[in-house]
Amino acid sequence: MDLKLKGKTALVCASSKGLGRACALSLAREGVHVTMLARGSEALEAAAAEIRAEVAATGATITTVACDITTPEGRALALAACPAPDILVTNAGGPKPGDFRDWTRDDWIAAVDANMLTPIELIKATVDGMIARRFGRIVNITSSAVRAPIDILGLSNGARSGLTGFVAGLSRKTVAHNVTINNLLPGPFETDRLRSTATVAAQESGRTVDEVLAERRKLNPSGRFGDPAEFGDACAYLCSAQAGFITGQNLLMDGGAYPGTF
Repeated sequence: MDLKLKGKTALVCASSKGLGRACALSLAREGVHVTMLARGSEALEAAAAEIRAEVAATGATITTVACDITTPEGRALALAACPAPDILVTNAGGPKPGDFRDWTRDDWIAAVDANMLTPIELIKATVDGMIARRFGRIVNITSSAVRAPIDILGLSNGARSGLTGFVAGLSRKTVAHNVTINNLLPGPFETDRLRSTATVAAQESGRTVDEVLAERRKLNPSGRFGDPAEFGDACAYLCSAQAGFITGQNLLMDGGAYPGTF
C-alpha cells in the first residue's frame, strides 16, 4: 500500500534504538524526510547511517540531532532542525521501575516532565502549523501500562495516563483540519527497556534474566515478544493519508496479553 507520505517531514524522538528507531525506519521507507533525535550521538549516528543505506532508493533524507528532548534546550535544537514537521512521533525513555515507597517528589516530576509534559510541549509547538497546512499526524509512544497498569511501573502508569487524557480532548478538535493525534501502546517488545525491567524482576526473584524473559514469552498469548518492525509499520500507517479518520485512539500492541473489551 502506498501510504501517500513521500516528501513529508517527520520529527521522531528517541529514535536511535528500539521502537523509536523502528518508527523512523518505517517512515523513511515511505519516502519521508526524517529528523531523528536521541541523547547519545554515537548510537544515533550509527542508526541513521543504517537507515540511510536501507532507504537510499526512496529519496528520503535522514537528519540527526543529538539532544535531550525532555529539556527546553533540547526541544529548541530539535525544532530548529525540523521547525514544521508534518509528522511528530513523541517518545522518551520510561521512568525507572520499582516500589512507589522509594520514589521522591523529584522522581515523579522527572517522570511527568519526560512522559507527559514533553510530548505536550512538542504538540504545542507543531500542531498549529499542521492545522494551517491541513495535514498532520501525531503519534505518541506510550505504554500498555496505560490500559493495564503494572505495579512496578507506577511512575510510567501515572505520567503516561496523564498524556492519554490530554490527547483525548485535543485530538477531537484537530481532526477537522486533517490533523490526527493517536497513541501507540507497546506491550512486551524486544527492546533494551524490556530487558531492564526483566533485570529488576530477576534480582528480586533470584533468577537469571534469561529465565525471566523465557517465562514472560510463555505467558504472552502469542508465545513471543513483539518485533519492533511491527511497531514501526503500525506507526507509519497511523501517519498515512489513509488514516485521517482515526484520532484520539489508543492502539494496544501486546500480543493479546490484555483482554480488552468487546
